[in-house]
Amino acid sequence: MEGRSLDFRFSMGIADNRSRLPWTVILALIIGVFALGFSGLFVKWAGAPGLVSSFYRMAIATVVMAWPFFRQVRAKGGLPRRAVLTAVGGGIFFALDIGLWTTGIMVSGVTNPTILANTAPLWVGLGALFLFHQRPKPLFWVGVVLAVFGAGSILGLDSLKSANFGLGSLLGLAAGFFYGGYYLFTQSVRASLDSLESFWIATASSTVVLFFSVLIFGQPLDGYAGMAWLNFVAAGLFSQVAGYLAINYALGYLPASIVAPTMLGQPVLTALLAWPLLGEAIGGWQAFSGLIVLTGIYLVHRSR
Repeated sequence: MEGRSLDFRFSMGIADNRSRLPWTVILALIIGVFALGFSGLFVKWAGAPGLVSSFYRMAIATVVMAWPFFRQVRAKGGLPRRAVLTAVGGGIFFALDIGLWTTGIMVSGVTNPTILANTAPLWVGLGALFLFHQRPKPLFWVGVVLAVFGAGSILGLDSLKSANFGLGSLLGLAAGFFYGGYYLFTQSVRASLDSLESFWIATASSTVVLFFSVLIFGQPLDGYAGMAWLNFVAAGLFSQVAGYLAINYALGYLPASIVAPTMLGQPVLTALLAWPLLGEAIGGWQAFSGLIVLTGIYLVHRSR
C-alpha cells in the first residue's frame, strides 16, 4: 500500500493484547507513516518505469509474506473459494492503483500524485452509497466538496506548468479511484478472510497483473543500476511489508477512526521530504490546495 489510510485488522496473534505499553503503538504509527511517506521517494530514486517499480515492490512483499500466509492457511485447513476470488479481484484493482500512482510520480513528481491518490476514501464512500445504498452524513458531502475543489485546483495548477504535470496528477487521482475499489473488495471478504490472508492474496495477484503489464508495455525488468535495486528492495520491505505490519499492529490497539486520519500525515511527510531530497519545492497555492484535499478526506473519515 503505497501511502493510503488503511482499515485492516492485524490478526497474527497480537491484535487484542491491550496490556502493552502505549509507546509501542505510537512507535508503530510513526513507522507506518514513515514507511508510506518514503514510498514515493523510493519510486523516484529508482528511476525505473512506474510499472517496474510497482512490480518489484509487490513481488518482494509477496515472497516475504508467503511463509506466514501459507502457514496460517494450512493451520485453518484452507480458505473459502469465493472469498479468495474476491480478494484476487481486489488485487487487480490494487495493481491498477499502484501502477497508475507510480507512473504519475515518474511523469510529474512525488507530491501531487501522492496527495490525490489519498482521495480513495471519497470513492469508497460514493461506492458504498451506490452499491450498498448507505446514506452518508452531511459531513461526508462537505468533505467531498472540499476534496474535489482542492483536487481541481491541483490539476489546474499542474496543467498550467505543463501537460505532463497535469497528466501525473490525473494519474494520481485515478489511482485513488482504483484503491477505493480495492478497499470495497477487501471489505466484502472480511467475514471470511483476515487481514494477512486478504493482504497476501491481493498482493500476489497484483504482482501477476503488474508482471504482464510490464511485458505488454515492453518495459525492461533488468539492466538497472545498483541504486535502483536497493530502492526496489526498500519499497518492498519497508513501505509494503513494514508499513503493513506497523499499521495493522496499531489497529489492534486503536480504532480505525483514529489510525486512518493519523495516516493522512503520510502525504504531508512525502511533500516535506520531496522538497530537500528531490528538489520539488512546494508553492503557496499548491500547499493550500493540498491542505484543502486532506481536510476534505479527514472530514470524510469523520463522517464514516
